[in-house]
Amino acid sequence: MTLLSVENLTKTFSAPSGPIHAVRDVSFEVQRGECLAVVGESGSGKTTLANMILGILGATSGDIRFDGAVLPTRRAPARRRAIQFVQQNPLSSLNPKRSIGASVRLGLDTYAIGPRADRWIKVEDALEEVGLPREMRHRAPAALSGGQRQRVGIARALACEPELVVLDEPTSALDVLVQARVLRLLNDLRQRKGLTYVFITHDLAVVRNVADRVAVFKSGQLVELGQTAQIFSAPQHPYTRSLIGAVPVVDDAELDLRNRLAKGT
Repeated sequence: MTLLSVENLTKTFSAPSGPIHAVRDVSFEVQRGECLAVVGESGSGKTTLANMILGILGATSGDIRFDGAVLPTRRAPARRRAIQFVQQNPLSSLNPKRSIGASVRLGLDTYAIGPRADRWIKVEDALEEVGLPREMRHRAPAALSGGQRQRVGIARALACEPELVVLDEPTSALDVLVQARVLRLLNDLRQRKGLTYVFITHDLAVVRNVADRVAVFKSGQLVELGQTAQIFSAPQHPYTRSLIGAVPVVDDAELDLRNRLAKGT
């Protein structure tokens, strides 16, 4: 069942040098319960797309539909609650003057989720769900590691009980080992809670571990869309082939693919 539908979406910015076409006539669907990775280099339009899905930016033309209904840029609280965001930098995304618990609780208070007397319990439950101790709610963001802070960002989103989570480069600020732990956590949460992800990234090495399908963006255009296995084994667009060619090789099959891509076969 389709949860999110992007239909002929375009975003154009005005600049002294002329219009900047950040997203150009893009259409795709995200099925309920799947993870769609949106990949591309810096400036490809993927973050602009994420901001339109979140309602941070309005579209120049086209529509975004959520569960069949058109999503306006200015949204009712129920729609804002249903689509949550995990940001790239786990430190800058948390207010240093707030405790971890206060940051996670903010969405509960904003959307009046549950009785006020029960919200601290819900905060602790959310922290526990992402593998953090309940008592961590009393600590400051600066006292946590990068991986712990990103788990707090995930807990903050999940506390709002969303249907769709948009993740913008959620592991790019983390070292490789911490990345792997966070990706395993995201996979586990998606399976257990029936979540749907739009996963924004430039790193195809990350994509193959989390995504069901991949949407490849170049210069604001969707140039290829397919199942993750198909994208990695038989990429069709030259730009996708170049991205695959830059992914670190981990086994002989990938080395063979890398050689075939280099030869254009």
